[in-house]
Amino acid sequence: MSRRALRRLRGEQRGQEPLGPGALQFVLHDDDDAEEEGPKWWGAGAARPGAGELGVQSINIEDLEEGPVLNGERPDGLLPGAVVSGNKRRSQSGGADRQKAAEVADRAAPPERENGLEDIDRILERIEDSSGFNRPGPPPLSSKKHVLYVEHRHLNPDTELKRYFGARAVLGEQRPRQRQRVYPKCTWLTTPKSTWPRYTKPGLSMRLLESKKGLSSFAFEHSEEYQQTQHKFLAAVESMEPNNIVVLLQTSPYHVDSLLQLSDACRFQEDQEMARDLVERALYSMECAFHPLFSLTSGTCRLDYRRPENRSFYLALYKQMSFLEKRGCPRTALEFCKLILSLEPDEDPLCMLLLIDHLALRARNYEYLIRLFQEWEAHRNLSQLPNFAFSVPLAYFLLSQQADLPEQELSSAREQASVLIRQALTMFPGVLLPLLEYCSVRPDASVATHRFFGPEAEISQPPALSQLVSLYLGRSHFLWKEPATVSWLEENVREVLQAVDSGDPAVGACESRRKVLYQRAPRNIHRHVVLSEVKEAVAALPPDVTTQSVMGFDPLPPLDTIYSYVRPERLSPVSHGNTIALFFRSLLPNYTMEVCEHVLASLCHVGSGRAADTRNLPRRPGQACLKRSRPPQPLAQAWLLDLALGPGLVFGFEASSSQQGPGGAGVGALGLRTQDSPSSDES
Repeated sequence: MSRRALRRLRGEQRGQEPLGPGALQFVLHDDDDAEEEGPKWWGAGAARPGAGELGVQSINIEDLEEGPVLNGERPDGLLPGAVVSGNKRRSQSGGADRQKAAEVADRAAPPERENGLEDIDRILERIEDSSGFNRPGPPPLSSKKHVLYVEHRHLNPDTELKRYFGARAVLGEQRPRQRQRVYPKCTWLTTPKSTWPRYTKPGLSMRLLESKKGLSSFAFEHSEEYQQTQHKFLAAVESMEPNNIVVLLQTSPYHVDSLLQLSDACRFQEDQEMARDLVERALYSMECAFHPLFSLTSGTCRLDYRRPENRSFYLALYKQMSFLEKRGCPRTALEFCKLILSLEPDEDPLCMLLLIDHLALRARNYEYLIRLFQEWEAHRNLSQLPNFAFSVPLAYFLLSQQADLPEQELSSAREQASVLIRQALTMFPGVLLPLLEYCSVRPDASVATHRFFGPEAEISQPPALSQLVSLYLGRSHFLWKEPATVSWLEENVREVLQAVDSGDPAVGACESRRKVLYQRAPRNIHRHVVLSEVKEAVAALPPDVTTQSVMGFDPLPPLDTIYSYVRPERLSPVSHGNTIALFFRSLLPNYTMEVCEHVLASLCHVGSGRAADTRNLPRRPGQACLKRSRPPQPLAQAWLLDLALGPGLVFGFEASSSQQGPGGAGVGALGLRTQDSPSSDES
């Protein structure tokens, strides 16, 4: 640490020294001497210096040393009690002047402050002494952290991007603009942008439920105003019209579920920038509602996923993590993954254990993945998940390829990697051939045709296991494409084949375990597959999941959901009316039975040749009133066009040529036809 930093830490500034003959003189002493002589400075006959007396700052000898101290002596022959000038040169004046200045310094420095400075010096020396030979510092802090401990600095993607491209490339144009912005609070999950609407509290808050055994349970809460907005959002989702959500966000710009749902719509339309911006705004809204005791880093705060108010936070974090991974920030994405897992590690509602190994390997954080496996294997059986069974030995192998480790550690990591990959191949033989196919590697005939690794191994897998294997291969297959990795895998495959041919009992035990453990995947795994959008895994979902509707803002909600408030019931017109009314309801889900009655009456009038009364036809907000001066039948037809199918399409029943609209467009027999298409008089 520089002397300037030391002066700032002690409160000293350049140019603040008192002027006078001895203003730039310092007393040099050792730490031991200061501790022994400190109490003697204020004797019985000594008087405490007043405000008008000359005060001289005293510092340790280490601050002015230019060379090492050997055997308690300095190379230049200076003694601990010597006095030097501020420019580190001996004064040319007599020894009497130096002795007098030393006595003044002894009277001016109070022992309390001196002892405090010595304590600071010792702390700074431990920080500066990187070798740690003379004064070893405390053990690394990382060894004391919880395995799910989250670091604030790694939640910011700019930290990772600056490591790749430099601070000037990342923050070159942001610094002058950020100085002019004023935001309500500092946030860790995202950085507010000037393009966002002005933040106003949307009615979202968080409360502490209980604190027990060192764990604190929290829950988000919706105010009455926020509940009304939530009801409007659900109605907008049921309308299947994204513009309705846009209108809702104009009045409630920080409604979380609306932001997440609209983000999915933007992502499907390939507008990734807008989709990511909406997710960040949702995170900012929720972080502003945090309880003062809620901590992102401690790993002791819990959010129950069974509460619908909490699920938005899970999903916002997951979507942000996905964007960070696609953006090329795997280290930041790993930190978000740890945060999601720490919110409910036992239940793991989003099944982040199926993803954390992938992010750790992409971030090249092999030590963390190995540590997580070692600490959680005893009570979570991580080796029974295909992703951990193959990722952990890969982490050991990649760790053994690093040249900056001792040779003993490298050989130990290589041996452990071989042991674990053989166990993984024995437990999950159906992974090998699809993995080699992903890596564009053609296996030997002895491997491809063997009964253990052949096509039968993949076909005979239980459906739940096939789903986990498809998820892992679709996500992490590219990590195995390195030639050194493929060569190492080939060596261990041959070892496994020898064990199988020799009748190793572990092979039969693994086969029995596969049949028992992977009968059906739990709901959190299905939820993770839906969110991951890995095509191979989605195709392997069971029919009972694929046939039900999955909402983007709440995919596969828990069956034991805890509701804090209930949505008010609405009169459903589907339960009333005849078959034709139900048919119209399927086409016009947003309109009531009154609408269907008017439509049916209009169509009946059209069929009978009488004029239809369209004065009381309901209309959507913003739609112009229907004028009575226009012909009645085309009005009903245009109303159906506008409300049901949008511009360019016409729906209707069989009509004669005399009942065509002003533009000459008729209607076909119970079908769809564009307005520009010619009409037909044939029935």
